[in-house]
Parts: sequence; structure tokens; C-alpha cells
Amino acid sequence: MTDKSSTKRESFSSLKRKAVLWVRQGISPRRLALTLALGFAIGCIPVVGIPTLICAALALALRLNLPAIQAANYVVMPLQLVLIVPFVRLGGWILSSVRNQQAMGGALLHTSPLNVMTHMASLAGQAMLAWLLIAIPAVVLMTLTLTVVLRRVPALAASEARG
Repeated sequence: MTDKSSTKRESFSSLKRKAVLWVRQGISPRRLALTLALGFAIGCIPVVGIPTLICAALALALRLNLPAIQAANYVVMPLQLVLIVPFVRLGGWILSSVRNQQAMGGALLHTSPLNVMTHMASLAGQAMLAWLLIAIPAVVLMTLTLTVVLRRVPALAASEARG
């Protein structure tokens, strides 16, 4: 048990050192808040495997802190898996195709692989629509909230005052 607790402590101290490095890079609280909010939101995309690539591309395109956005993405990875079904259901509700989904469930057992793939792509599209409608206001709210919180961190407040 001691090994696990010491490993957790080492992991936490490593994360703490990385956070200090991010702060020393001169990133403003608002910019760091946006980076973290985007990482959290993108990390919840209901299609497994693409958030890491999207976070990297977005960080490079917008000149955001790549380690910070990826850290936020990885933190919410378990939440991504939990939210897949609710996003599919919400997307189906938005598109009013819930009855079609229930009727198709049994029919998928007796259909071609192409029809199954088409149906799965439809479900993924519905989930992405629901995610998009939730992610946009979530990013705005998280950015505002995190900006207020991060401005209370002395090293970040100092970098904002300089910039």
C-alpha cells in the first residue's frame, strides 16, 4: 500500500511542477481558463479516439498551451464514456428520431453490415449535435468561472498584470 500512496504523491507533485511551469510561461488567467475549458469540452466529444487529435490541432492553431489542453482532455476522458449514451439520446430527441431508433434496434440484428454502419454513423451524428449544443455554452461558462478562479492564483495574477 505504501508504494501506491507514494506513487500517487509523486504523480501529484509532478502535476504540480507542470502547473508551475505553465504559470511561469506567462499565460494569462483568461487564456489558461479558455485552454482548460476547451480541453474539458473537447474531451467529452462522444466519439472515442478523436478528442486528443482535435485538442492538439486546436492548441496549435490558436496558440494555446498544448500540455494544459491535453491534461484537461485526459482528466475528462472517463466522463466522455459516461456521456455517450445521454448525448445519443439527446441528439435523437432533438432530431425527433427516438421512435426510429427503437424500431431499428431489433431490425439491426437482421440487416447488412452496411446498414449497421449507416445506423451507427447516424447515432454518432446525433450525439455530436447534442454535444455541440451543450459544449458551446459550457465553454463560455467554464472560461468565465475559471478566469475568476485563476485570477486568485498569485503567479497568474502577476502575469496578467505584466501583460
